[in-house]
This record gives sequence, C-alpha cells and structure tokens, in this order.
Amino acid sequence: MKLITFDGGRVGRLELEEGLVIELDVPSTREYFERGGDVRETGERLAYADVKLEAPIRPKKFFHTAGNFIDHHNELTAVDWSHPVHKGIVFFQNLDAIIGPDDDIVYPEGLTKELDYELEMAIVIGKSGKFFDADEAEDYIAGFTVFNDITARDIQRKEMESGVFSFSKGIDTFCPIGPWIVTKDEVPDMHNMAMELRVNGEVRQQGNTNRTRIKWPHLVAYHSPQNFSAGDLITTGTISGVAAVQPDPFDFYLKPGDVVEAEIEGIGVLRNRVISWQDRYGEPAPQRVDW
Repeated sequence: MKLITFDGGRVGRLELEEGLVIELDVPSTREYFERGGDVRETGERLAYADVKLEAPIRPKKFFHTAGNFIDHHNELTAVDWSHPVHKGIVFFQNLDAIIGPDDDIVYPEGLTKELDYELEMAIVIGKSGKFFDADEAEDYIAGFTVFNDITARDIQRKEMESGVFSFSKGIDTFCPIGPWIVTKDEVPDMHNMAMELRVNGEVRQQGNTNRTRIKWPHLVAYHSPQNFSAGDLITTGTISGVAAVQPDPFDFYLKPGDVVEAEIEGIGVLRNRVISWQDRYGEPAPQRVDW
C-alpha cells in the first residue's frame, strides 16, 4: 500500500497505476499506524493528478542515525571532521523542518555557503514499543519513505568540534520526506533496494541497502530503549557521493535553481527545488546570529 497525505492533511491510499486516490477515514497517517491500520474508507475517490501531495507523515519523534552505509563510512575518512562518525550515533530532527514532495528547500544564504544533500531511507515504526531485540524488531517496521537529509556543512563542521551535529540539519525546510509511505508488505527485500540521488538530472549518489554495516531490524532494536511510538521515523544514514567528500565540494554544493531528485527502488522519487531566500520571502536573507 502507498499511503499519502494530501490537500490539507487528508489521508489516502494511492493506486498509482490507476491514477486513483482512495480517501481514508483517519485524520493523519500517524493515527493510521496508531490504530494498527484498522481504518475505513470514506467513499471519496479522487484523481491522483488533481491532488497536492504533502509530507506523508508528521511523526511524534524523528530519529536520525549515521555512518551505517559501508561506502559512505569509508569516504568520511576524507573529510576533516574533528570527531569520527560512529554507526551508533543518533540525534533528533526538528519536526518543523519537514517538507513534502515538490516543496521548496529555502537556501538561507546568511547561514550557510555549503548546502549539501544526503539520500536516506526513513523507516516507519508501526507500533509503540521499547527494549526489544533484533528478532522482534521486524514486527515494528511498518513501511518506508524517502528522506533527503539537507545539511549545512560549514555549520556542521563547527558543531563537530564538540562531536555532535543537529543545528546544521534542522534548519527550516531542510527535511524533505516523501513522496508517500510504502508499507512493508509491498517491499520484497528491504535489504536490497537501489538508491540514487540526482541534481538537475546528474547522478550524484548511488548505492543499495545491501551495503550496510547492520540490518534494519538491528538498527531499530538498538534504538528501542528511547521508546518508539507508532508513526515515528528512524533514518538509515546516507550512501556515498555527498558533496562534502568531493575533491572540490563547491562544484557540487546545492544552489538556488537546483532540482534534487532522491529515489529509492520500490518506494519512489522525492523531488524538491532549491530556491533563494529572496525568492521565497521577497527580501535578503537574514544574517546568522552568532555567539
């Protein structure tokens, strides 16, 4: 099943081949999972071409993880971080930074000059739970969506002097997810899914979920002492090819006008455009408040 949020928070099941949206009688996709999927249809049928997709879910908690993909872990050695990025790292996303498919990423030029992309998969937690092991964890995985972890590398570099990062990834509009949630039953093998990110049609990142240091149930179980709620998201870390590791990153960093397409096989394509602060707000970007 493909679950969507559309037109001001309505929830539906997308029949993509038929171009049809079947509205569901539930106020949010998060509540859909809280109810265990026991949700009726409203009887409303809409043409997919006529609806406006939004971020597919607004989770209660959004767990970031890092350093899990082997190739990206290896290429991080080329980046002059003050601390290593260990695979067990976790931090929380600013939920107000979430945007959906075809929403604009606003470039805050007064804050950063090094805007980067990171294609990740986001795992949707299907039920509440805590302190469970990897053998039990697959029962908590309900589905998947695409996540593009937009990052201000110059801010991150400063944060990493303390061995942490959060501000650099939690800026307004820096959290695109979508275009929908694909439930686990429609994914033949969650550990063998091709991943690719393109900027203006040019391939920047390529990878596969078979190139990870740990499997998804182990990842989910590892973080379960932090208490999962139904509808929470936990990300997988990114694949190789981010701008920051290139010989000249400034040839690859995002800029206004760029169109970013983040794609995962079997899930879909999350497309977002980068626009300037001026284009969004009609005035120059504010300068960073420092201390």
